[in-house]
Amino acid sequence: MKSLSEIETTAKRASKAAGYSWGVSEETGKSIRLLELFSLPGIKHLNEYFNHKNKSKFENLNLISENNFSSNNPYCPITLGVSFLDQINILENLKKIEFKNVAYPIIFISFISRSSEIIGKKIYVKIDEKKILLNLNVNICSNFIDKEFPKIANTIEVNLLENEDNFTDSEWNNLYKLSEETFVEESDSLKEGAAGAGLTDND
Repeated sequence: MKSLSEIETTAKRASKAAGYSWGVSEETGKSIRLLELFSLPGIKHLNEYFNHKNKSKFENLNLISENNFSSNNPYCPITLGVSFLDQINILENLKKIEFKNVAYPIIFISFISRSSEIIGKKIYVKIDEKKILLNLNVNICSNFIDKEFPKIANTIEVNLLENEDNFTDSEWNNLYKLSEETFVEESDSLKEGAAGAGLTDND
């Protein structure tokens, strides 16, 4: 079994050989490492994309807006991913971003996951009708994790979620009230054992 370090290094070098700068290649290596860490087909799709890249043209999107559409060739997932990662602090204000015609979207997803960690927010993604929740780069939850990922996504919808508790105030208050039973009241003996108490002067 290949180590994550081997995966990252090989993906980085292969990306450089495929024509990307060392900086972009390094980001790609980190993203492919992440996919394999989560048991997602990063190496497989990167291989397929590079093979496809030799025969077809892909569009680069450097400046991302609320709605992004490539009418000719699909977007390159690597350039798109690096742009998203670089611009995430600005994109966070958009809340919802849409991309149409993206090649090998699972590669792009890995960059979005890393962006989730940067802004400290969960990101909800829809690839056509498939749903993915990216949780601060800690895990990737999907309703099609055991199915084949598409090579071309017609539409990718990215929603940046606000941080909210996953429980009601009533549920929290009930649990907190129960936890109070473990609180220890301060007794005279505890006061005497407090810092500074009972010290003697040896001078």
